[in-house]
Amino acid sequence: MGRMLLLPSLGPFHILHPRYNAATVLAMLEEAQPEAVYLASHSEEALREGLWREEDPLLFHLLPWAEERGIPVVALDAEAHLKGEAEAFREALAQHPLGAPHLERMRAFDEALLDLLKTPLSPEVLGSEAFLSRLREAYQGFAEAFGEGPATGFRRRRMEGVRAALAGREGAVVAELLDYALLSQAFPQALPKAHVPTEKERERALLDRAWQLREEDDWGALLEGLFAIGSPEALYLAAQIYLAAGEWREALGLMEEVFRMDFQHPGYLPGYVLARFGQLLDLAGERDRALRAYRGVLALSYAPEEARAIALAGLRSPFRLQ
Repeated sequence: MGRMLLLPSLGPFHILHPRYNAATVLAMLEEAQPEAVYLASHSEEALREGLWREEDPLLFHLLPWAEERGIPVVALDAEAHLKGEAEAFREALAQHPLGAPHLERMRAFDEALLDLLKTPLSPEVLGSEAFLSRLREAYQGFAEAFGEGPATGFRRRRMEGVRAALAGREGAVVAELLDYALLSQAFPQALPKAHVPTEKERERALLDRAWQLREEDDWGALLEGLFAIGSPEALYLAAQIYLAAGEWREALGLMEEVFRMDFQHPGYLPGYVLARFGQLLDLAGERDRALRAYRGVLALSYAPEEARAIALAGLRSPFRLQ
C-alpha cells in the first residue's frame, strides 16, 4: 500500500467540533497533497446526482476544494444502495407487534454513538486507539445484537469492497464514521495525527458557532468576528443574529449587502440567503421582491429542506414576526 490518509466525515456533526471542522479536513488534505480523494461511503451515482447533500455536508466544502486543485474525487461504495436496508429493517421492526423492545435497544446504540460524537474531537483523538476501540465496540455490539446485514446496511460487506478497491492505490480516503472504524483496521498507518489549527479553521469554528446561535452566546463578540471574516456566509449569519435580536431592519441592510455579493458557496448558502431575504422583504412591506426571492429558492437546483419550507410558506402568505 502506498501513502494514504484516512479521515472520518462526521456528517452534520462537524459543526460541533472546532478542532475537527470542515476547514480542518481541508487543511489536512492540503498538507497531504493526495493524488486523488476517495469517498468510501458514497457511490458514483450519489456523487453525480448530489444525493449526499442532506447527509454529508462536508462535501459542500471538499468537492469545490478538489475541483479547484484538479484533484479527482472517486466514490468507491459500489453497493451504497444497500444502506437503505438499515432504514427498511427499522421500519419493519416498527410495524411488528414484538418490535418495540428491539427498537429500544437500537436507540441505546444510537445514543452511545451520539455520546461519542459529542465528546470534543480532534484529529489526534479520532486517530487514537482509545476512541477507535470505543467506536468499534459500539458497532460490534449493534452487529452482534441485530446481525451483520440488513440491520447494519451491509456495512462490513460494503467496506470489504471498498478495501479491495483501494488495494495498490495512494491518496486520501474520507469515510463516514462507522465506515472509518472498519477501514481503520485495514489501514492503521493512515490514521489522522495531531495537527496545528489554521486561521481558516478558526474562522470556520466561528461560523459553525453562529449557525448554532444560543441565548447564552456572546452575540456582540460573534458579530465582531463575523464582520471581520466578511464573507457572504459570515454576513448572512450576522443578519441572523440581528433578526434573532428583533432588529430586522439591520438584518435587511446586511442581506441587501450579501445579495450584491457572489453567495454561491458553500452550496447550501443560496437557498438560505434567498429564503431569509424574502422574509425580511416581507417585514419591510416589499411583497413583490419577497415573492421573487421565495421563487428564487424553488428555482435553485438545490436548496436545503428548511429553506424550501420557508419559501413555500412565504409564497402562501407574507412573513410576520411572532
